[in-house]
Amino acid sequence: MPLVWDVPVHDSTRVRDARVAAERAAAAAGLDADRTAAVSLVATELATNLVKHARGGQLLVELVPAPFPADTPAPVLLVQIAAIDHGPGIGDVPAALSDGFSTARSLGAGLGTCRRVADDFTLHSAPGRGTVALARIGAAAARGAGPAATHELRAGGVNVPFGGAETSGDAWAWVRSGERATLMLADGLGHGPQAARASTAAVEAVHGCAHLTPAECLRQLDTALRGTRGAAVAVAQVDSGAGLLRFAGIGNIGARLREGDTWRHLLSRPGIVGVHRPGTLREERLPWAADRTLVLHSDGLPSRWTPPAGTELLSADPAVVAAVSLRDAGSAARPVRDDTAVAVLAPTPRDRG
Repeated sequence: MPLVWDVPVHDSTRVRDARVAAERAAAAAGLDADRTAAVSLVATELATNLVKHARGGQLLVELVPAPFPADTPAPVLLVQIAAIDHGPGIGDVPAALSDGFSTARSLGAGLGTCRRVADDFTLHSAPGRGTVALARIGAAAARGAGPAATHELRAGGVNVPFGGAETSGDAWAWVRSGERATLMLADGLGHGPQAARASTAAVEAVHGCAHLTPAECLRQLDTALRGTRGAAVAVAQVDSGAGLLRFAGIGNIGARLREGDTWRHLLSRPGIVGVHRPGTLREERLPWAADRTLVLHSDGLPSRWTPPAGTELLSADPAVVAAVSLRDAGSAARPVRDDTAVAVLAPTPRDRG
């Protein structure tokens, strides 16, 4: 089931909670003592920063697939730590990431050290709007591998369980077969363990249909989810060789495609995967190019949310794009009333290929 620790950090007493959550995630990922220590350090530093510099915020700790998919039947899971705030922002991000720049009364490690011990580390900040700091840490054997030149796409996401639960009824997955890369997001009906059971079944099944089109994949997922309460599911697939995006969805999964400077809605069919699948599945086919970005989200995100903007943000790690989208869509006046997942698919910047 999708394990997520959502830790509100508004005073120093919650820093310990953030560290404990991160260590539990490291244990669930099977990390050794050294990598667990790295997870603990990053979580503590980011949580301390939320208290000292942002007047509080949210620390999300979860297990996620790597941002670059592999042709393997089972994904390698990493611990992802995202610190999200609505604080004043950081005026000089490069300086904040440099050695010797440390938070007051923190561990003294600084964000530069966090960046070194993590497999991936991204810091995005907008003055007056807030900051997202995101780290992923995996097993020692995976360190230093880096993205292969053939990885033209990358994906990432964030998942927030309803009411502070440790399991989310939403889940996303990311698989590859040759030049086809497939992103799937599922929202199990309701929330809690039974919703998580449905979305977990979708994640497990999608690893067996990476070679299928989205419509064919949804038919296979419908069979896999029989016996669960069902889920809303969207499947997007990019064929890099053909420059083609295919999309199909059932239920209320939101999907938006950025084409240049505009955003297009991609529509799903009514129904519930595993319970009531429509007789015919409509599959959209659209050109895919270097200026495209695809966002999938569950209905925990407000229906009228504003898509992310700005070249710097949209070229950032897809999980950061997802976290910023989640942060900017919500407020104290619009509390989340369901599990919420956001997953982003984007081309790999040329300097990362």
